[in-house]
Amino acid sequence: MHGDDDQIVPYADSARLSAKLLKNGTLKTYEGFPHGMPTTHADTINADLLAFIKS
Repeated sequence: MHGDDDQIVPYADSARLSAKLLKNGTLKTYEGFPHGMPTTHADTINADLLAFIKS
């Protein structure tokens, strides 16, 4: 999970690279979400995490 508006850990420098570190890694990008997206967009993040865990 990564916000494309993360000013702390820029998307281009980290998101795709970190997803490749995991054998079955999946990258989910959120348009306009900031670095603190688990706090600022908790409803969306929590729902997507729960769906991922259930899959």
